[in-house]
Amino acid sequence: MTLPSERRLPRLFLILLLAVLALAGWQWRNGAPLSANLMELVPGTSPDALELIAEQRMQAPLNRELLVLVGHADRQQAIALAQTLGEQWQASGLFDKVQWTLQADLPALRKQLLDGRLAMLSATDRQQLIEQPQAFIQQRVQALFDPFSGFSLVPSQDDWLGLTGRIQNSQPQRGAIQLDVGSGALVAEADGKHWVMLRARTQGNAFDMNLPLQVAERVQRSREHASQAQGQLLAASGLLYAASGQQQASREITWVGGGATAGILLLLLLAFRRFAVWLAFVPVLVGMLFGAVACVALFGRMHVMTLVLGSSLIGVAVDYPLHYLSKSWSLKPWRSWPALRVTLPGLSLSLATTCIGYLALAWTPFPALTQIAIFSAAGLLGAYLTAVCLLPALLGKTDLRPAQWPLQFCENLLKCREALLGRVRTPVLLTLLLIFCAGGLWQLTTKNDIRQWIGTPQHLTDEARDVARITGFQPTSQFFLIRADDQAQLLERQTALNERLDQLIGLEKLQGYLSLNQLVSPPAEQLKVREALGRLPAFWQPLLDVGVPVAALQAELKQLQALPVTDIDAALTGPLAEPYRTLWLGPTAQGVAAVVSLQGLNDAALLRVQAVDLPGVQLVDRLGDLNRVFAATQVSAAELKLASCVLIVLVLIWPFGVGGALRIVALPLLAALCSLASLGWLGQPLTLFSLFGLLLVTAIGVDYAILMREQIGGAAVSLLGTLLAAITTWLSFGLLALSSTPAVSNFGLAVSLGLAFSFLLAPWAGQQAHANRAAEPVQ
Repeated sequence: MTLPSERRLPRLFLILLLAVLALAGWQWRNGAPLSANLMELVPGTSPDALELIAEQRMQAPLNRELLVLVGHADRQQAIALAQTLGEQWQASGLFDKVQWTLQADLPALRKQLLDGRLAMLSATDRQQLIEQPQAFIQQRVQALFDPFSGFSLVPSQDDWLGLTGRIQNSQPQRGAIQLDVGSGALVAEADGKHWVMLRARTQGNAFDMNLPLQVAERVQRSREHASQAQGQLLAASGLLYAASGQQQASREITWVGGGATAGILLLLLLAFRRFAVWLAFVPVLVGMLFGAVACVALFGRMHVMTLVLGSSLIGVAVDYPLHYLSKSWSLKPWRSWPALRVTLPGLSLSLATTCIGYLALAWTPFPALTQIAIFSAAGLLGAYLTAVCLLPALLGKTDLRPAQWPLQFCENLLKCREALLGRVRTPVLLTLLLIFCAGGLWQLTTKNDIRQWIGTPQHLTDEARDVARITGFQPTSQFFLIRADDQAQLLERQTALNERLDQLIGLEKLQGYLSLNQLVSPPAEQLKVREALGRLPAFWQPLLDVGVPVAALQAELKQLQALPVTDIDAALTGPLAEPYRTLWLGPTAQGVAAVVSLQGLNDAALLRVQAVDLPGVQLVDRLGDLNRVFAATQVSAAELKLASCVLIVLVLIWPFGVGGALRIVALPLLAALCSLASLGWLGQPLTLFSLFGLLLVTAIGVDYAILMREQIGGAAVSLLGTLLAAITTWLSFGLLALSSTPAVSNFGLAVSLGLAFSFLLAPWAGQQAHANRAAEPVQ
């Protein structure tokens, strides 16, 4: 019989559901509120505003630019192929700028070199001019008559002392790329091919939901075009990794959600032999809706990774209707509302304990896990309300006549357990289990790396490595942030840092770096150069001996003495300054700031030492900082696990007493310990994601223990309900373990193992309380 209050519940719930649907429609009014920005997944390390600006500046090229190499055995064919692809890309509308030739403004270059003769001399050339003027003049005489001394943009009659040539030749070499004078193309030679470099900058960035996929498709078409022309195309860009991540997330949502759904529906049909039981999936759908709406409401948008991990909610949400569907083996006849009444206390406890486990994740410093916690907790609440308020009405007067083989299977399992306990007492089994745990924990290793969030396809990694090898461009994620009171102090601090970086280059620990003081020297150094030039007439006789007019030298010296001291802003206006512009952060609240970028780093640990005792110099190593946060958070994760267990015990004391509550929580804790040991035996590392997974094992495992503690309908029926719940949950988390993203896979594996042990240990929850209780059907 249906009570009056039960008749009102479906109507009230439908009003709530319509309100949530309306809110969801409003949230999606401008398109899907989804994000693919991986940096939103990681914890913040509390950088100041200037550090954030510097990070954004250094990350921008990685997120918007593509570096492409078009290779062919014939040089002209490679150039023609790069030109064709460049024109196609520019016409596609995807790119803000596509560059395959170097179109230098020669008059502007010459002017910058002439105006920067005091400011742009390298430290080596300045030192020689100041300390060895005679050797300086002698080298200039040799250069005037040496055809192999190199091409100079400024003719000798405009620069008799050769300062512009020295500046030109001292510019940092940017990889192995050479200029093809005839076409303006940038060409490298490797692997028996001529490689033409093409650079493209997109309108948006890699965190756009559509752009990366469009760019990846364009690259693939260009790759096929190059292949048809007997050429080859290599590409490297953060956009391609973003596209791969989105495609992978889409695939995993499909097969985790789809696979779990198909498996659960098949299981329900085999067990209950009624298509009506597929209505048990309605709480899952409503739960996903509640989770998505809550996530967008709190965070503004939802990350696609939340959907991947949140799709495992399917297996947990379907447990709620299984609580009372499984009683169809003992309730004769089975009716939905009476079945709900006898299982509602346990179902409500299950919601409370599982939500505690999920919400514990919300207290971690990981935004991704906070999102997953909110998504899952809200989703479970939605599934619970659906199972309690709506589903019994949908099932109506459905008369379930389940198959008997699942019950017989569970009865046999209990008989095997009793036979085992007849031969081996529980304390002995516990001792053996603890020995198993000790052996596994002894072999357990730890690993914490932000790159676990990224499932990087090998072909993209290989291509990026080939591009770096051929071009010589090997940018790093680490850089130095320099702060100072003014520009002069900034350049002096960069000079001090550069001396240490040069030592790393000499040790082959660093390939190179780019710093503003390579473009412009400190004002004090510019004044020293001017003074040294004033003393130069005493040493320029060798130039007069080879026919350089003394009047020309005097006129040039007068021009040089009249040149003003050049500051950073002035130096950055010329064409030579293009690679340096991103390094200048400009004025700040405390003075000025700039960045020193690095190339080809072999040992990141050495970098931190370089900033020691250098005022205003800070290493920004977001990757290293995050990995340290990962390691530190393992301790807080363990503390969260302990706190969640204490809270669950407090919740369970009222219905089960102190002893019962402790027993119910101790079993999932032991299951979590067994899961950790299994990781050790399997050679899998312990990661932060493993610990987060074990937080959930504790909460979900408590649900199984509660079922076995209450034993509504008898031990066999309760074990069968536990088995169905375990299989459905395992279907979701087990599929996560197959993910190609290491973090997701590790999370899924830890939870899957923990759930298996939770099921095996759950019967001990009712061992004392129901030792003498017969497995009588509920009337």
